[in-house]
Parts: sequence; structure tokens; C-alpha cells
Amino acid sequence: LQKAASELGYELDSVQFAQQMDAQDPLASLRNEFVIPTVEQVTGSTSDNGAAECTYLCGNSLGLQPKRARQRVCEELDEWGQGGVTGHFRHSHQRPWVSYRENIVQKMAPIVGAKPMEVGIMNTLTTNIHLMLAAFYRPSSQRYKIMIESKAFPSDHYAVQSQIRWHELPPNAMLLATPRPGEHTLRSQDILDLIAREGSQIAVVMLSGVQYYTGQVFDIEQITAAAHAAGCVVGWDLAHAVGNVPLQLHDWNVDFACWCTYKYMNSGPGGIAGFFVHDKHADNADLRRLIGWWAHDEETRFDMTNDFVPAPGAAGFEISNTPILTSAALLGALEVFSQVPLQALFRKSALLTAYLDHLLRTRVGSRIEIITPPAQRGAQLSLLFKSEPEFEQTFAALSRAGVVCDERKPNCIRIAPVPLYNSFMDVWRCAYIFSCAINK
Repeated sequence: LQKAASELGYELDSVQFAQQMDAQDPLASLRNEFVIPTVEQVTGSTSDNGAAECTYLCGNSLGLQPKRARQRVCEELDEWGQGGVTGHFRHSHQRPWVSYRENIVQKMAPIVGAKPMEVGIMNTLTTNIHLMLAAFYRPSSQRYKIMIESKAFPSDHYAVQSQIRWHELPPNAMLLATPRPGEHTLRSQDILDLIAREGSQIAVVMLSGVQYYTGQVFDIEQITAAAHAAGCVVGWDLAHAVGNVPLQLHDWNVDFACWCTYKYMNSGPGGIAGFFVHDKHADNADLRRLIGWWAHDEETRFDMTNDFVPAPGAAGFEISNTPILTSAALLGALEVFSQVPLQALFRKSALLTAYLDHLLRTRVGSRIEIITPPAQRGAQLSLLFKSEPEFEQTFAALSRAGVVCDERKPNCIRIAPVPLYNSFMDVWRCAYIFSCAINK
């Protein structure tokens, strides 16, 4: 950033720098792929700038709507209306519903670093976590613990807690990785030490790829290798990682992973979720998975023999037929990703987040604490306030100005500039309003 500012001849903090960075951004046109709400739409109040586009920095919670998502959903509604059940096998856009999942997994696999056969779509995130644990969590008298981070997203915590209760195991079967006193994030070495210390009793290590509250990116490759060395199965919740940070699930030898698709992948609220099962498990008959009709091999699925033959790979875990309307929205979103190399997205993301970090530290300084580690982050910055009144005052000011981010009470604001649709001016505007509010 400093080099770019020097070359452009503008101060890094200046609005001119942000404008010039946007002017030369090779990915800037991707913003036109999205519906950007207006200030009036997100604030619910009229103002002089109500018709202007809002500053949307909440893609870590819900991504903006891709225009292609509406188009693909409308196409499927028309297909249903005009052909009824025939859409399963004959389709105006060559997307027959019976094989619709293939359109999705072919585009999603590169984003998670997987083979298409290792990727599936079904249900929502927590349901898929339960289904994966049904297959991979096989507690014994010696090895019965599930390791998660102490401040995992509540749904993950509840899923693990209920799995432990389901197996009638004691509460200590949930092993919590906890930051050191006075620290907000987990040190990688502390995670590795916990695995080394408790590994003989751990059945499954299941952490988040990106911690939802702090924005910390965990070292998936290193942790997976250490857990495997200790004899553990390894799964990951990638809700805040997919579409946000580079992933190589196959090469990293991850056993399973689950993610939602409505955050950085922009599939819409409550959109269909994705999951990964490494191909080393593709033919593992010992996995006592929960099954349904759609997990049957597609070649004989419609023979209706009730003699189950699993489909190869992740498809063999998909219990029910593909929900077309939510999948169509995801397909439209994935088509946007397909227009640009992933590394270009991640490069822009790193610049946007570094720019936000710089502006906040320069303008606000010690009034807040940025708890997201600079060397372990994606798009998100998590900001802690030292006083609740300043927290409430600042968040209210951002909201009134049409800057959309999210709060985690009592004193945390999370801001996430997303490279697909956010600009350097979005970041500059956010930091300006933020600093005006907290310094008022």
C-alpha cells in the first residue's frame, strides 16, 4: 500500500488515494454483478444521500445478492411452470434437475481445493455437521473426545454437545481449546500442544477455518497433520473461510468439512450448504453414514430395489434430492467466482483489509483494539471497544450513515471488505465515519 501511494503521488490516508486505487483495480467491474442496496434501503430513513449506494461491509454475515442468482432462480421457476416434472430430465438451459448438483460441485471444487467428487451440497451447515459426525465420530472407551475452540460459533458448540449427549458420554468429552489468559486468539502452538497432550483420547478435531468472532485464520494444514499423527479424525467448519481464504482440502488431507454458502459465497439467506469428504473415504464401508435415496448410485437409483449401493464420493452422503431453487441461487453466485482467478481475489482482499487496518489504527489508535491477527486473517477485522457507550455510539453512527457491518455485544464490531463487490472508497468511507463517531 505504501508503495502504491508513493507511485500514485497521494498520501495513503487521502480520499484521492482510495479513488485512484479503485480506478486502476482490475476487478472493479465485478461490483456490477451485484445488487447494491441504497442508503435509504438499509437505514429505513430518507436523507439527502438516500439514493446513493450504501457501504456494505457485512459479507462475513450475509453476502450481497448476485444479479445472476435472481436470473438463475427465475429460469428454474419458469422451467417448473412450463414443464413440471419433465424438468428433471429435459431442461431448456441444459441443466436437468436430476443431475443439477454437478453444475454446482464443478464450480465449487476449485474454491475449496478439492476434486469435484469430494464436494457435495445439501441441507444447511449444522445439519451437515451432524451428518458428518454421525459418520466420522465413532467414540470408544479410550478415544471419545471432540476438540473444538472454546468460543466456537454457538451452533457448532450445540452440535458437538448434543452428539456427546446422544452417545451418552460425560461432558468432558467436549475438549475446548482456549486462548491464554488476557489473549483473544488461539496460538497455533497451543493448539498443537493440546493435540499432543490429549491426542490419545481425541476422536475428532473439529475447529473453524476462520474463527467467526475474532476473524483468526487457523493453520488447517498444520493442525490436520498433527491431529492425524495423533490418530484423530479431522473435520473443519469453513463457514467463514470458503470464498474468503485459500483452501486446499484435498492436499491438506482433511477428512471432512462443512460450510454455509450465504456469506462470502453470496447464495442468499439460509442458502444450501456445502460439504467435503476426502476421496480416501469414498469406498470406506466402515463409515456408518446416515443414508437416503439420493445417496444411491445414480446408475441404478431409479430401479427402486431397496438394495443400497452408495454413489461414489461425497454424492454418497447426499440424503435427499437437490433443492433446485436454492441451488440455482448458488449457481448464479458461483458463476461470478468463475470470472476471475481466485488468487487475484485474495490479493485484492489482502489489500482492502490492510487498508482498513491502517486507516483505523491511524485515525482511532488506542481507542479500539483490533483483535484479528495481521498474519492470520482474511477479509474480516474484529474491533473491541474499551467502553460500551463508545461502542454503541460508533455502531449507531455507522448505521445511520448507511455503513453496514455487524455488532457482537457487549463491545465488538466486525467489518469485512469483500473483494468481489467492495471498493477502496468503501473502506475509506467506513474509516472516516468511524473516526468521526468515536472522536466526537
